[in-house]
Amino acid sequence: MTRSSYFFSVVFVLILMSQLFMAYRTARIESPNFKVVESFENFEIRNYEAMNVAKTSMEDGAYDKSSKSGFKTIANYIFGGNKENQKIAMTSPVIMEIGEGSTMSFVMPKEHSYENLPEPNSGEIELVQIQPKTYAVLAFTGFANDVKIKKHAKRLLQFMKAENLKPIGAIQYLGYNPPWQVLGRTNEVAVEVIYSDKL
Repeated sequence: MTRSSYFFSVVFVLILMSQLFMAYRTARIESPNFKVVESFENFEIRNYEAMNVAKTSMEDGAYDKSSKSGFKTIANYIFGGNKENQKIAMTSPVIMEIGEGSTMSFVMPKEHSYENLPEPNSGEIELVQIQPKTYAVLAFTGFANDVKIKKHAKRLLQFMKAENLKPIGAIQYLGYNPPWQVLGRTNEVAVEVIYSDKL
């Protein structure tokens, strides 16, 4: 083995190890509590518990154009951009509701009640209490973009229609990984659903 090939082999192993470690750490990040109430072949129905979120709105409804600006706005809040200069732990997933406009939300850690969340410095951020809801959810892998999100959202709605399930409101995109993570990426599209286990 030449010196250059040895060097690139070592670099490859280090990058692979860092990606595996990143995937492990991402899997351990706090996420909202939910219960899977029914699994279909291509998607599942989940009952989510109540949660608090920090939310911002963007004029553009496209993921590719809006996600970075939305993320930056809310990340500033949890990194100390609030009246108490308090840092708040990152959770997953980042939730993006996509329609004519779009919104992005970070779920607040469970240790924070709505009442003790610090007030944002930015008027672009709203703190919202979300009551328990039921969602239909479809997962996909890799890096997300507008084409993939639209494709999988269409698939989800088709699968739901085949099961006589009616969606409520707009499609949401759920992203679980930082942009620099390559391996083990998880994405989901979800929509609130009218569901009864007696259907």
